[in-house]
Amino acid sequence: MIRNMVTSLLDIERIETTDAKAKEIRSFAEKIITLGKRGDLHARRRALRFVRRRDVVAKVFSELAERYRERQGGYTRIIKLGHRVGDNAQLSVLELIPAPQKGAGGRRTRRLRKQKGEEASAEAAPDKAAETEQEAASKEEAKKAPEKKKTAPKKEVPGKGKAKPKKEAAEKPAKPKKAAPKEKEKTETKKAAPKKKAEKPAPKTTKGKSTKSEK
Repeated sequence: MIRNMVTSLLDIERIETTDAKAKEIRSFAEKIITLGKRGDLHARRRALRFVRRRDVVAKVFSELAERYRERQGGYTRIIKLGHRVGDNAQLSVLELIPAPQKGAGGRRTRRLRKQKGEEASAEAAPDKAAETEQEAASKEEAKKAPEKKKTAPKKEVPGKGKAKPKKEAAEKPAKPKKAAPKEKEKTETKKAAPKKKAEKPAPKTTKGKSTKSEK
């Protein structure tokens, strides 16, 4: 059973099985691939003892050997799917790692890229620092400019300085004018009018009293 599953894995490059079987098959498949990377006659005969199909062995020694030439082990990976419905067993997918893309490289190329990136960032750091300093200086100048405008003293014009006291004198409240003599007479007559009403009438003289006094 394991021989058949290893053969189908090397042929199809992906099988679905339980987690325990996937871990067991993984070691055998990777050993066959290492034999294919060796490429000698003895390695081919050992692979034919285990693998059931000759075409699959030819694929291992040609295609898979070239794919994993720069890779030191770790040709397969296991992806867990979940539990099976019937017996609740853990299911997994065992597959061969695909060939690296043209743009992507191994560990060495990644390290070189990181080093180049660090060097480029180190070179660009002083330029960025200078730019930030210039921006900060320009912002400070822009903040100081309106303050200078506010604090700047106003220039005095020679003609305007003398005209100010005249305006102040004109703005002072005018003194009330004296009332005309006619108005004073009217006010006095109004005040004296009630006094006339208060005077008592003169006593009336009768004719009889006057005759007696005359006598």
